[in-house]
Amino acid sequence: MKKLSILVALVIITASCRGNENKAADSLAVNSDKQETKLKRYEVKSAMVTYKTIVSGKVMGSTISGSGTESLYFKNWGDLELKEAQSSQTTTSKFFGKSSTQTTETHTMNKLDNGKSYHVDFERKIIMLRRDMAMEMNKMFADGDVNKTGKQMLEGMGGKIVGQGSVLGYNCDIWDVMGAKQWIYKGLPLKIEVSIMGITTVTKAVTAKFDVSVADKYFKLPNFPIEEMEDYQNDEEYEEDRIEMKKNAQKMKNMTYAEYKAMVLKDDPEAAEMSEEEMKQGYQMFKMMMKKMAN
Repeated sequence: MKKLSILVALVIITASCRGNENKAADSLAVNSDKQETKLKRYEVKSAMVTYKTIVSGKVMGSTISGSGTESLYFKNWGDLELKEAQSSQTTTSKFFGKSSTQTTETHTMNKLDNGKSYHVDFERKIIMLRRDMAMEMNKMFADGDVNKTGKQMLEGMGGKIVGQGSVLGYNCDIWDVMGAKQWIYKGLPLKIEVSIMGITTVTKAVTAKFDVSVADKYFKLPNFPIEEMEDYQNDEEYEEDRIEMKKNAQKMKNMTYAEYKAMVLKDDPEAAEMSEEEMKQGYQMFKMMMKKMAN
């Protein structure tokens, strides 16, 4: 099986991250003795949340509108989680006096089970299984505390708390990260507003229950065959990568900005599209990670 280079992937993720939610990197303190470390992704033990999304705007002569719903279930502090979303988006364009309308519909389902990530492909009727690298790194280097390290990553990207707000009666910190606003309650976004190139997307929780009993039925996947992705390693291979990653971190913790930038562009040519400010933010996060990983 082809071996995943965790360190190189980390560099690319660090450089390419542009404020997406649902993904956090790590403040790292090596924990080699706890092979069964559990993830703690939120500050509440369990939840059942439903969201609604509205998309609207105009871009390059086209009008875009859409809506969607999402269900989120988790327990054990987010160690076990399932998300299912359905959405529809319509694009109306006018060219030379003629108009055309195109509607696309999507259906997604993702499950995270202590670092194992399942993605359901409803079109092909298969389930893809892989390790979630960010979650695995949190287990190995931060005792699985994703919420704590996620805040540090938001700050490393220039994010800051700009106020307080209420969603469904829950008091949230409002984070501004690269122009996107997130209303976060105990590590869980209850509202997200993003505007890009004239298109505004607003996702907001419409129901939320916390610290409740969540039945096993909410975590069931469709009866599709499971296909393991190429980078899904066994524990022995993953441990080898962890040791190698720590050794490399020792060498890279004092890397200069110029050396970092050259490495990122070599491993991910698309990073050339990043601004100098984004690249420097990535460098600061990278330095922080390497120093803690090397300890």
